[in-house]
Amino acid sequence: MQSQVSLSETPDLYGAFPRLSDPQLALLAEHGERRRTRTEEVLFREGDRSYDFFVVLDGKVAVVDGFEGDERLIAVHGPGRFLGELSLLSGEAAFFTAVVRERGEVLRLTVEQLKEIVSRDQALGDMILRAYLIRREILIGLGVGLRIVGSRYSTDTGRLREFAARNRLPHRWIDLEEDPAAEALLCGLGVAPDDTPVVILRGTRVLRNPSNAELARAVGLLSPASARSVADLLVVGAGPAGLAAAVYGASEGLRTVTLDAVATGGQAGTSSRIENYLGFPAGISGAELAERATIQARRFGAEINVPAEAKGLAQEDGHHVIRADGQPETRARAVVIATGARYRRLPVERREEFEGTSIYYAATPIETNLCRGDPVAVVGGGNSAAQGALLLAEQTPVVRLIVRENDLAENMSRYLIDRIERTPNIEVLLHSEVRELIGHDGRLEALEIENTRTGGRGRVEGRALFVFIGAEPHTGWLRDELVLDDRGFIATGPEATPSDESSGLGGAPYRPRLFESSRPGVFAVGDVRSGSVKRVASAVGEGSMSVRLVHEYLASHPAG
Repeated sequence: MQSQVSLSETPDLYGAFPRLSDPQLALLAEHGERRRTRTEEVLFREGDRSYDFFVVLDGKVAVVDGFEGDERLIAVHGPGRFLGELSLLSGEAAFFTAVVRERGEVLRLTVEQLKEIVSRDQALGDMILRAYLIRREILIGLGVGLRIVGSRYSTDTGRLREFAARNRLPHRWIDLEEDPAAEALLCGLGVAPDDTPVVILRGTRVLRNPSNAELARAVGLLSPASARSVADLLVVGAGPAGLAAAVYGASEGLRTVTLDAVATGGQAGTSSRIENYLGFPAGISGAELAERATIQARRFGAEINVPAEAKGLAQEDGHHVIRADGQPETRARAVVIATGARYRRLPVERREEFEGTSIYYAATPIETNLCRGDPVAVVGGGNSAAQGALLLAEQTPVVRLIVRENDLAENMSRYLIDRIERTPNIEVLLHSEVRELIGHDGRLEALEIENTRTGGRGRVEGRALFVFIGAEPHTGWLRDELVLDDRGFIATGPEATPSDESSGLGGAPYRPRLFESSRPGVFAVGDVRSGSVKRVASAVGEGSMSVRLVHEYLASHPAG
């Protein structure tokens, strides 16, 4: 049933709903189409895979969730305001409906027309992008968009929620264990409890325990699989290093394809605040950095596919071939591997019992909201653990930071140590390790901690455990193809021994370039590379530098 909607405009919140200036309106009007609107006309609907850019010239347009059902008002736009959010630029399906509430006039432009205009007017482009980023934050906070219905004790529920959170998909989780309306909702959709978790799209479309790829296709993240022509550059991994390679490769005219197993942004995308990245004195969230880089890469023409986990590397007919889950083989003249590293699991019994329900490897707003009001523990002594503890301290009564080292300064930046020391509800336990997990039915209740200096043990309360204990390279799929160091990282440059010593031109021994692996034309950058500095800035630098080396390789190995 449609709710009564106030026609008062939504106030501008931190630049989320700015009003265009007269010169900006005039510039857009030169390329757009003006047309009259009628009351209750739908300009675009939730679930539309592509929609146009609209500016309200006269009248009012409401943005609503649950149109023609349990409708909820998100915002009302009046003259001078523009519609849409990040999905307009990313190619995702719309997460809400725009409906005319007071007839008037709108200006309509295609996405291609909009991109052409903002490429010439940087101020306008920056304003629209900033508004769209903030609007995405608002949608996530409101729980607009798709709904995930499932038990908090289900690993598949945890998987779907993590995928939605990592990809910044606006969604709401309905807990079968806690929400009394969940069972009635499932009955109304004809879904049995055994079929959960389910994802509900556009109010009626139901996906029963979908894979990550199925969910991605449904919301427009992943295009339907199709055969591809040979790419100039294939980037495997869409963290900071991979995205930098994609931006520079595509901007310099290379046909660039990027694959990632989970989400753009990599581990950096889970960081609540990156405070030491050059050019952002107030810091920037990992999610916003990833979103900006993804939009930038796509604007230059890079193709980005998520999720698409690489499973194998081969050579065929002079091309590099990558096999990935749910995708046809991708062939390329050159490859940049930027798969990064994955957090290590805690070596303790019963870990798998609590993973997905009480143990987490990222501290985004999604996880922190689940822990609101509960005591939690964080394991780790590096910057990621510190950032997670600080974010959790804003929502929870006590955060216990369990650190194996004898001093925080061994692996943690000074500015984070100072903030931790100033946060009264963070308790630091030095030279300590987790020995036992205590709880039942998949719900963590406490941890047993050992002081490695004295050997004494004690129990601390903890409803959730966040683990940041270092990382392992994601190179298992490359062990038989490239030279790795003794820890599994990809050897590059002088440290790499070519798999074919006579692969150079004229039969001369091949000497790998900087960042080039033991296989000519395959480069490694970022955390996955042996000897790399595990920082966002260095990963971005390596990713951008690798494209210059790719050009050198392609020049010496022209297409067949």
